[in-house]
Amino acid sequence: MVDCADGEVSAYRHCAFCEYCKGVRVGPRVYPTPQEQVLNDVKRGAAADEALMNAALQFNQMIRDGNAIECADQENQGFKPRYRL
Repeated sequence: MVDCADGEVSAYRHCAFCEYCKGVRVGPRVYPTPQEQVLNDVKRGAAADEALMNAALQFNQMIRDGNAIECADQENQGFKPRYRL
């Protein structure tokens, strides 16, 4: 669970799908959100849709091992969907 403008939320269910999530701090290092890179590759046609599922699984592993979320929500607006239809 992490603090968000929307209140205390699950990093697995909220941050993974939020555009403001920029990475996970594991020890002294910040690892970028894998979904962001894969989504850009999918938009360019350089990756299959299945790559998004793999990126989500990788993000979950990072959350498990991490100790903080890097959030770019400077205006405290809360959840903003990463994926739009």
